[in-house]
Amino acid sequence: MSQRIYLFTRFERFWHWSQAMLVIVLLFSGFAIRGVHSLIPFGPAVRLHETAAWLLIGLWVFAIFWHFTTGQWKHYIPTLTKIDAMVRYYAYGIFTGAPHPYKVTVERKHNPLQRLAYLGVKLVINPLIWVSGLLYLFWGSVRDSVPAFLGLEQVAGLHVLGAFLMLAFLIIHVYLATAGHTPMAHIKAMVTGWEEVNDVGQVKHPPRAP
Repeated sequence: MSQRIYLFTRFERFWHWSQAMLVIVLLFSGFAIRGVHSLIPFGPAVRLHETAAWLLIGLWVFAIFWHFTTGQWKHYIPTLTKIDAMVRYYAYGIFTGAPHPYKVTVERKHNPLQRLAYLGVKLVINPLIWVSGLLYLFWGSVRDSVPAFLGLEQVAGLHVLGAFLMLAFLIIHVYLATAGHTPMAHIKAMVTGWEEVNDVGQVKHPPRAP
């Protein structure tokens, strides 16, 4: 038996897909700047990278404000409850047709591994990209204020490290997004806002209209 719950608000969906698009643009233009591919010339790649970066920073700032004013930050509080079950599920249960060990509710949108992954993005990967990118962009103005051991080459290296961490997260995130009861179930939920929950007893809030 299943029931649909309204899990993701309009802003969450806008924030999710806008962030995904900007991250992909940044990875594409960033790798062009580094000479990994030549699908776009260096000059346009730099301009595209900077424009997308400022848009993403603006989106991040607004999203942080939204998370704290709406209380949505609570969904990222880490927990070890059922984390062993989630590890077993993603390690081999997903390949053997085992039932998902975590039931989504309005109050608990993310399973324990998702919470840790998203918290890592918000507290490690995003700040690493953000700070190193701004340092690189304004290096001429800030180089006298940074520690002597941190040169422009190290800043660039940290920025590239952040980019590869984000790329790894993106690949894993896209893969796990297909791990619902159907390959498109989670993706559809992030488009429409509605998630199908198989255990009605886990739905603690009634569905509401989008």
